[in-house]
Amino acid sequence: MSEQSSGPNALSSPPPSGHGGHGGHSGQGGRERPREGGPGGAPRRGKRQYFRKKKVCRFCVERVDFIDYKKVEVLQAFVQERGKILPRRITGTCSRHQRWLGEAIKRARNIALMPFATEL
Repeated sequence: MSEQSSGPNALSSPPPSGHGGHGGHSGQGGRERPREGGPGGAPRRGKRQYFRKKKVCRFCVERVDFIDYKKVEVLQAFVQERGKILPRRITGTCSRHQRWLGEAIKRARNIALMPFATEL
């Protein structure tokens, strides 16, 4: 295999160190273009640029200390039609209140204030 890379017509041999070749950036590791997009960079071509509004925890804004399992109308907003508890990434609640919310929903289900699942 050393015969192929040492010949004058070697296509797979790397270019001389640091000059010419792949983009002229020594720290690129063989990439042809500098990185575009991402935090602090220019937007990528062909991609839509939109800014998602940061979700805020409803319970933190209202300064709720305890999520009451008896307030079913509040809990219903955090449960799907089929009875599944909605995740944090959808509802925007913080981790502490999501734990309290799950506990309150489970308590409400156990004493039959909320259904475990809907009938299909």
